[in-house]
Amino acid sequence: MAGTAPQDTDVEGVDAGVGLTALLVAAARAIETHRHDSLAQDAYAEHFVRAAPACADWPVRIEQVPDGDGNPLWGRFARYFGLRTRVLDDFLLRSVRTSARQVVLLGAGLDTRAFRLDWPCDCVVFEIDRAGVLAFKHQVLTDLTASPKVKRVPVPVDLRADWVTALTTAGFDPAAPSVWLAEGLLFYLPSPAETYLIDTVDRLTTEGSALAFEAKLEKDLQAYRDSPIYTATREQIGIDLLHLFDKGPRPDSAGDLTAKGWSTSMHTPFDFSRRHRRGPLPEPNDALEGNRWVFAHKPSP
Repeated sequence: MAGTAPQDTDVEGVDAGVGLTALLVAAARAIETHRHDSLAQDAYAEHFVRAAPACADWPVRIEQVPDGDGNPLWGRFARYFGLRTRVLDDFLLRSVRTSARQVVLLGAGLDTRAFRLDWPCDCVVFEIDRAGVLAFKHQVLTDLTASPKVKRVPVPVDLRADWVTALTTAGFDPAAPSVWLAEGLLFYLPSPAETYLIDTVDRLTTEGSALAFEAKLEKDLQAYRDSPIYTATREQIGIDLLHLFDKGPRPDSAGDLTAKGWSTSMHTPFDFSRRHRRGPLPEPNDALEGNRWVFAHKPSP
């Protein structure tokens, strides 16, 4: 996938298109794992990177990067993904320690939370993604003889298809509290698809449920085309994120949830950089400036 050829967002596996971004995040998690001040541990991440020919020469430790943390992609951007992983780990674990016993990972990609986090014994984690992505993950984890720490239910379905039927058929119970995660997903979806997804989560959840997702506020994504993060990602590994992101205006999903009675909070990644004293801080021409992490809870009536 290296190079600058146009990318196909409909590709089934992890070797191109949006699937390749899952490997980018895995490489970032691997780098984070090996840091002396790591925020998140994922022992499986580097194995995904090494198993995919498309990224055979990508680093999995910051020491493998000639300019280290000075590299916008493998330094600052990877640290962003490490921070995001930690923050969302904490959110999910808080949710299952209070009320939720069902976890739904939307566009799960190479997420290994079912394998690496300490869940309550009666939890179940549903992983929704395209069959090719889940098959690649399954093969790598099988080769490692990895065992999940919780009941794990892969749901191989495209989010543009009837994923609701696939999820409920797999055993999801809309009447029981659940926690949902859309990590690095929504900005690849057209606005109507995002609205449908948020509306559907509302419909499938009962009181005591929660949702976290990542949003972008920019009215014009191209304004950041020359941001160091996007430039380095294009030039070093051939992933043009702005080509993959949907170009249309984004819906106000946080506002929509608030209107439906959810309590929502919106944060910048930099809020958590300051809290954890690690991670990216604002800089000029910053592609992360418009990123927001939204946390929503569905309270009792």
